[in-house]
Amino acid sequence: MSYSKKIRDPKKIRNIAIIAHIDHGKTTLLDSLLKQSNIFRENEATAERMMDNYDQEKERGITIFAKHTSIEFDEFKINIIDTPGHADFSGEVERVLGMVNSVLLLIDAQEGPMPQTRFVLAQALKIGLKPIVVLNKIDRPHANPDRALDLTFDLFVELGANDQQLEFPICYASGLSGFAAREPNDPRVNMRPLFEMIIQNVSPPPGSLELPFLMQASTLSYDDFVGRQACGRILEGKIAKGQTISKIDMNGHTSLHKVTRIEGYHGLKKVEVDEAGVGDIVCISGIAEITIGDTLCDPSHIVRLPPIILAEPTLSVELMVNNSPFVGKDGKHVTMNKIRERLAQEKLANISLKIEDHFRDDAVRVCGRGELHLAVLIEAMRREGYEFTICKPQVILKEFEGVQHEPFENVHIEVPQEFSGSVIEELSRRKAEMRSLSTNEHDITSLEFLVPTRGLMGYRNDFLTMTKGLGILTSVFDSYAPWKGHIEGRPKGVLISNGPGKVTGYASFSIQNRGTLFVAPGDDVYEGMIVGENNRDNDLVVNIVRGKQLTNVRASGTDENIILSPPRKFTLEQAIDFIEDDELIETTPHFIRLRKKHLLENERKRA
Repeated sequence: MSYSKKIRDPKKIRNIAIIAHIDHGKTTLLDSLLKQSNIFRENEATAERMMDNYDQEKERGITIFAKHTSIEFDEFKINIIDTPGHADFSGEVERVLGMVNSVLLLIDAQEGPMPQTRFVLAQALKIGLKPIVVLNKIDRPHANPDRALDLTFDLFVELGANDQQLEFPICYASGLSGFAAREPNDPRVNMRPLFEMIIQNVSPPPGSLELPFLMQASTLSYDDFVGRQACGRILEGKIAKGQTISKIDMNGHTSLHKVTRIEGYHGLKKVEVDEAGVGDIVCISGIAEITIGDTLCDPSHIVRLPPIILAEPTLSVELMVNNSPFVGKDGKHVTMNKIRERLAQEKLANISLKIEDHFRDDAVRVCGRGELHLAVLIEAMRREGYEFTICKPQVILKEFEGVQHEPFENVHIEVPQEFSGSVIEELSRRKAEMRSLSTNEHDITSLEFLVPTRGLMGYRNDFLTMTKGLGILTSVFDSYAPWKGHIEGRPKGVLISNGPGKVTGYASFSIQNRGTLFVAPGDDVYEGMIVGENNRDNDLVVNIVRGKQLTNVRASGTDENIILSPPRKFTLEQAIDFIEDDELIETTPHFIRLRKKHLLENERKRA
């Protein structure tokens, strides 16, 4: 289908966002809407979860960045924004809700509303949006749409929805099978009922084409050729390429800029247009220092819109130059200047990360919404050839009326009943407060806790081990509350290499009884590198590079077979979860190594 570059009547535009808890099927549902809107050629290859086009999104199976798409239905243009479901990227959700006139609230028909559903729905209701509820995955064997709908209604009431918002339209769908229906027993043909529901229930964008141009930068993107781009919905009037517009920043300073490029969306592609009008979601180039919340308007009619308030980060991590004996063997960019340049570039497009460049000469402090938020940036940098070390993340503390406060998270857990006792015991040790407990007919226990963010750090790996991979844990930032006191760290110590060399099978065989190894025979190690986890609570220095003393005896049975357990390999998040305050992660393009801050044993004793 060809793309019309003419300014469209605002009455024929609908702007919506898809919001949901992680894994409830937003991106898959959007795939079906895209395929059925005929924006692809008949012979065009389409992938699954098309909107998740960033490599980490494909690998992790989650949406990290909010994405825009635009589809045509009858003579209407529907702009859809796919938002992340993970709590760490909630900054993306908060910003895009200001661009739309309604939301599709996706609920898994089996699970019902989950913690992140509560967070995104509260944001939508607060700004007065009227959601359309889509009960997804209704063709799954254990789906219970009636229960899910009752729980959703209760959640709306609990979050203070008004009478209009409580009369939400309902659609039953399966993103994977590609159908939607107004009633559970209607024929399951295609997505048309959902398209029709969007046209009927979402109001067209307000504003007039006759008024002077007005827009607010809701998100930013970055293009190597044109620099920073301001993305947002045009609130009034129209804009053309080459036009001069005014920018008003947070402090009320006004500056004039020439529009060098305007881009709209058609399907998954950005399309350059000469002009755009009220209701269009566009990216505008030509305003170098633009930031989130800045107002763009006609120079003859200056308007300053209220600022967009972003939630504060709760965790910080320090990035330092790699000073291990292996520095420069794997990465291309190893100097502090290179690391600073890369983070400065990140700062241009990723406004939800706070980057403190002048924190220390040898370190940059990066603050984010959670471990995953920070890990995505660090993972992206190592894939680009950067090499550095990171320390254990620290929570960001605040002082209220002379009392130290720390961030707390609302944690929702679902586990088979047999594991609930050990989960409660472990979280109590981490200063958690239990808020609710219930067990359903399938012996699945649902638990809700208020936990200090510090208490959650390092717990996710233990949780999966403790529940044999059958537990589900999700958390959403709740609030700042008074400091809870000391929380015990990792219960076990580590095995530390006493010298450089290659790991030998002979040494590994005798050491593996002491704990779990992280290295395999043939791996390069250095003094002070962590090569395993001790079975006991103390750190132990070991000689993992020791070879077998050769003798001239060649009797059968002297060389017994060596059987080694496979080493434990860490992903970046697992490594961040594992380390303690006196340890670092050496991050290079191909390796994640754990090490002590002080590599020499006598330095560690002194420290």
